[in-house]
Amino acid sequence: MAQPQTLRLILGDQLNTEHSWFRQQEDHVCYLMAEIRQETDYVKHHIQKVTGFFAAMRSFAKHLEKLGHRILYIPISENQSHSFDILITEQIQLQNIQKFEYQEPDEYRLDAQLQSLCERLAQNNIETQMQSSEHFLTQRNTLTLFFEGKKQALMESFYRMMRKKSGYLMIGGQPEGGKWNYDGENRSSFKDQVPIPAIPLLKNDIKAIVDEICAENIQYIGEIDINNFNWPINRTQGIELLKHFCEHLLPYFGKYQDALYSEDPFLFHSRLSFALNLKMISPKEVIEHSIEAYHNNRHDVSLSQIEGFVRQILGWREYMRGMYWREMPEYANLNALEHRNALPLFYWTGNTKMKCLEKAISQSLKHSYAHHIQRLMVTGNFALLTQIDPDQLDQWYLGIYIDAIEWVEMPNTRGMSQYADFGKIATKPYISSANYIDKMSNYCKSCHYNAKAKKGEDSCPFNSLYWNFLDHHRNKLSSNPRMGMMYRLLEKKNQEEMQEIRDRASKIIKNPDLF
Repeated sequence: MAQPQTLRLILGDQLNTEHSWFRQQEDHVCYLMAEIRQETDYVKHHIQKVTGFFAAMRSFAKHLEKLGHRILYIPISENQSHSFDILITEQIQLQNIQKFEYQEPDEYRLDAQLQSLCERLAQNNIETQMQSSEHFLTQRNTLTLFFEGKKQALMESFYRMMRKKSGYLMIGGQPEGGKWNYDGENRSSFKDQVPIPAIPLLKNDIKAIVDEICAENIQYIGEIDINNFNWPINRTQGIELLKHFCEHLLPYFGKYQDALYSEDPFLFHSRLSFALNLKMISPKEVIEHSIEAYHNNRHDVSLSQIEGFVRQILGWREYMRGMYWREMPEYANLNALEHRNALPLFYWTGNTKMKCLEKAISQSLKHSYAHHIQRLMVTGNFALLTQIDPDQLDQWYLGIYIDAIEWVEMPNTRGMSQYADFGKIATKPYISSANYIDKMSNYCKSCHYNAKAKKGEDSCPFNSLYWNFLDHHRNKLSSNPRMGMMYRLLEKKNQEEMQEIRDRASKIIKNPDLF
């Protein structure tokens, strides 16, 4: 008896060549991949993000074709179906499909959409099945089950569980070196202490894709150099970046991972997040390859460097995914601090006199990239202090960064950065005055404003905004034990000083694009 004709959907962030689907070629299976307006238009994306997704998807489809799989690939220029519902329904009818399969999506909206579609297909006697993406180190509900009955879902507790479960950097059931976390040793600023290795040049021809994007009038932000698209678009390039990181960047990654440096946008960061988030490479192989490099080069790579990197992949990345699936869909609407202000126009242009914001935003527009401290303590910090609506900031972060997919972007933005979830992820708001930015960067030296000045027109806006934020949210935040010192310092300020702070902060908040 002939097997039923099966249609399998592959989403743009499911480019896992190692998936069990592809272990053998099956004539009755057709794989569907599509560049679709539903995904290009739900937010305004960076041109490099749209291009990177399309280039990686096309490379993946060609790889599967070489392996003998049946591929139906629909490029944006040929796709008249603007949603997955319409496209899949059409293809099921055209190809006389009896079974529809897909891998579990990593975004709630797609998960809900495909579940709803499957319910409708079942009414027409089409069999449906969802399978694991076979990528993550945990299941969607692992974190939920781990923290069941506990007051707070602390990332550190989750991370230690993951270390014990995986055995990574463990000896005899104890953390290697006797400590779980070396974060205290990973907060150095960068002042040209060591040379920054050049990043590998990846030869990717993306001109035709960019031409198609423009021809289809897809709206985008940012810029792109068609002669130098230096993001990985296949597994081979992802592995090349991983090897480069382990050999050249890992020795200094942990120490300088929080540093802000205007002369180099990447420093010692791996640039692996795009390849990871599209599943071209797996977290397991990233962790194991880096640990192997540490074991083979202990004279160059210290324990604090490798632990800081493993914590990002094994701990933070899996934790954020778990929190996303535990808290959605309600999480998408949280705004605990009731911030309603509009995102400043300079977030789309980089045109501001504040050097740290100008550098971080201009870099983001040019490279579709900024590392976690630029996102958290520069653009995120300013948005929090000026009381920006987290909905607007969510859209900006989701659109501008090439690695931004909602499962990882939203909990980082709404939780870690904006404290809109009132402590579900972060134990306190991550805010700072100019002092932190000055300490961790070289931005302030060439800034229009004086980072040291506490008041006056030439004082850094972050200084008055910081104290105004604490004052404004006193009722909600002063009882937080982790903020006791901040509020004790606030109490020492006299009424005259506080009025000056409030007045200057008010001017900045009302007209941020003037600063």
